[in-house]
Amino acid sequence: MTKTSLDKSKIKFLLLEGIHPSAQELLRNAGYTQVEALSGALEGDELHAKLADVHFLGIRSRTQLTAEALAHAPKLVAAGCFCIGTNQVDLVAAAERGVAIFNAPYSNTRSVAELVLGEAILLLRGIPAKNAAAHRGGWLKSATDSYEIRGKTLGIIGYGSIGTQLSVLAESLGMHVVFHDVVAKLPLGNARQASLAELLATSDIVTLHVPELPSTQWMIGAAQIAAMKPGAILINASRGTVVEIDPLAEALRSGHLLGAAIDVFPEEPRSNKDEFVSPLRGLDNVILTPHVGGSTMEAQANIGVEVADKLIRYSDNGTSITSVNLPEVALPAHPGKHRILHVHRNVPGVMSEVNRVFSDLGINISAQYLQTNERVGYVVMDIDAGSSEAVAARLAEVPGTLRTRVLF
Repeated sequence: MTKTSLDKSKIKFLLLEGIHPSAQELLRNAGYTQVEALSGALEGDELHAKLADVHFLGIRSRTQLTAEALAHAPKLVAAGCFCIGTNQVDLVAAAERGVAIFNAPYSNTRSVAELVLGEAILLLRGIPAKNAAAHRGGWLKSATDSYEIRGKTLGIIGYGSIGTQLSVLAESLGMHVVFHDVVAKLPLGNARQASLAELLATSDIVTLHVPELPSTQWMIGAAQIAAMKPGAILINASRGTVVEIDPLAEALRSGHLLGAAIDVFPEEPRSNKDEFVSPLRGLDNVILTPHVGGSTMEAQANIGVEVADKLIRYSDNGTSITSVNLPEVALPAHPGKHRILHVHRNVPGVMSEVNRVFSDLGINISAQYLQTNERVGYVVMDIDAGSSEAVAARLAEVPGTLRTRVLF
C-alpha cells in the first residue's frame, strides 16, 4: 500500500487538558503511536519544553498558544482546539509559521442548547431561590413569580449553530422565538428576525450566543439591561466579555430582572482549586455554572473525534478544510505520487518562483491545488516519486516561504 504521510511512528502528538479518550483512540487507529495525553494545561517554560519536538498539539481553552509558545515549537505542523473557540491561539502568528489551526465549532451545540432551555425552565419557576431556601431550612411553597415556559418569548442574540438549534427546540416547547443577528438569516420554523432593541423589549428570556469580537464586547451593559422587559431573564452561555456583570447584579437585586443564568465570566479561575469571585455570588435568583455549557460526555466524545479527524486528514494528505487560519484545500488521494505542501505569504511573485523550481529541475507536476486568504497561500503539488527531497530543499529557499512539507 502506498504511504500517504510521513512515517507515522516518528510523528508526535501532545494532547493537553484531559481531552476525551476518543481522540487518542482515533489517532492510534490511524496508525499514530506517539500520542502523549496530559490531564492539565501547561504554561511558561513547562509548555515550551514540551513543544520542542511535537508535530501536532491538542488543547482546550486554558493552554495559551501564543506567538512566544509557537516560537518554541519548530516542528509543529498543526494544532487542534478541542472546543468551539480559538481565542487561546494567536492565529496570525500560527499562520506566519505555517501552522494550521483546527477547532470543533459544532460538536457541542446540542449540549449548550439543552442547558439554556433547562435553565430557562428552572428560572421561570423560581427553582434556584426555592432550592437555596430549602437548603437553609426554608420552605417557599408559592406560585408567585412562577411561570410555564409555554407561550413565552425567547430572544436569541446570535443565530448561528447554537442559536438555530435552540430556536427549534424552544418552538417544540410552545415558545415564540425572535432572534437578532448582524446579518440577515433565514429563520427556522416560525422564528423571526428583529432589531436588538425590539428583542430586548419584548422577550421574556434573552439568551446570548455570539462570538468574542470587538463588536460584541460588553454589548449587554447597563443601558441594554434597563431596556429589557421587566421580569425578564438573561442567560449568557457564549463569552464572558459580552455581559457587564455589575449592572446585571444591580438589576437582579432591584427586581427589574426575574433571574439570570451565567456560564461564562470576564475573569474565570484558572483551575478548580482557585476561588471563583463574582458580584453575582449570593444572589438566589441566579444560576452560576463554571463554563460547562458544552461540557457533557457526549459533546466531549464528539469533539475528540471531530478535531482528531481533522488533524489526521491534514497529516495524512494535507487536507486543510475547516482550518481557521490557513486557506481551505480539499485533496484527493493520488497513489504513486509524492505530495509537496507549501505554505507561503500571499504576495505577488511567490507562485512564479514555486513553479520555476519545478521547471529548473525538469520535474512534471501531476496535480496542483492552490488556495489563498488575505495573508497566506497554501499550494499542494503532486509529483513523480523520487524527486520530492530535492524539490523541498529548493522550495524552502523561495522568498515568502513559511513552511514546506513532504508527504510520501
